[in-house]
Amino acid sequence: MSTIHEIEEAIRQLSPLDRAAVRDWLAELDAMEWDHQLEADVAAGRLDWLADEARQDLKSGRCTDR
Repeated sequence: MSTIHEIEEAIRQLSPLDRAAVRDWLAELDAMEWDHQLEADVAAGRLDWLADEARQDLKSGRCTDR
């Protein structure tokens, strides 16, 4: 397994086009991990309070559904 320092050095050796590809890949990886975490949180009910709060705000007239 490479160390962070070795990975950083390898990235410095890449062409600008390849560095851009690595950035794109990391952004996709981050987004995919975020999506999986969000899905797990929703399935576990950890975000139910947000929906409950929004419904209460709607009921009390603090917002509208339009």
